[in-house]
Amino acid sequence: MKEGKVILLHGFDREEIAKILKAVKSVAKDPQEIAFAMSTPTNLNWKIKDFIDDVRGDHEYLRRNPPGPPRGPDQPPSDARS
Repeated sequence: MKEGKVILLHGFDREEIAKILKAVKSVAKDPQEIAFAMSTPTNLNWKIKDFIDDVRGDHEYLRRNPPGPPRGPDQPPSDARS
């Protein structure tokens, strides 16, 4: 199983989730190490080990490959060559 902190949120609305994330991050020693996830109809049927592995894998990938700023439909990808 992948190591690391995971917080699963279930049954909260968007406003509550935003407040929870802000509160947790304000008291965590290293908020960037915490992986947050919401329940879905699919992952509610997973074993907890599989859930944690999936969430930690996604979290590690995004830490290594952070998403760039949103692009408009007429903007080329940032790695496009002139």
